[in-house]
Amino acid sequence: MIPFIHNVGLALLGGVFVWAGAEHFLKFREVVTQLVARQFPAATVLLAAGSAVEIIAGLCLAADVARPYAALALIVFTISASVMALNFWRYSGPERQGLRSAFTINIAVVGGLIIAATTSFQ
Repeated sequence: MIPFIHNVGLALLGGVFVWAGAEHFLKFREVVTQLVARQFPAATVLLAAGSAVEIIAGLCLAADVARPYAALALIVFTISASVMALNFWRYSGPERQGLRSAFTINIAVVGGLIIAATTSFQ
């Protein structure tokens, strides 16, 4: 039963990244516009690359293929994207609070990815 639950967890965690990456491609122009407005560097290139990483590594994680490497790629992506796109320290008021909440959630996701990268059930 534990391996099944572990695989469900991997599918859910990886699936979130697949969903987000696909959504970024579906709303590409809108997301680029938002990132540019927030002074995100090289928004078009980084959004495309980051979204591809989300989809590919998310699928690998969900399917338990090269799990440690997929999780590591998503850890690097999540930390990088959080620092660049959720830079709450530059804002104040409700915007700061919303960005800080998203940043904090991403830190928890990194924790889950670390567990995914280092734990195996057979």
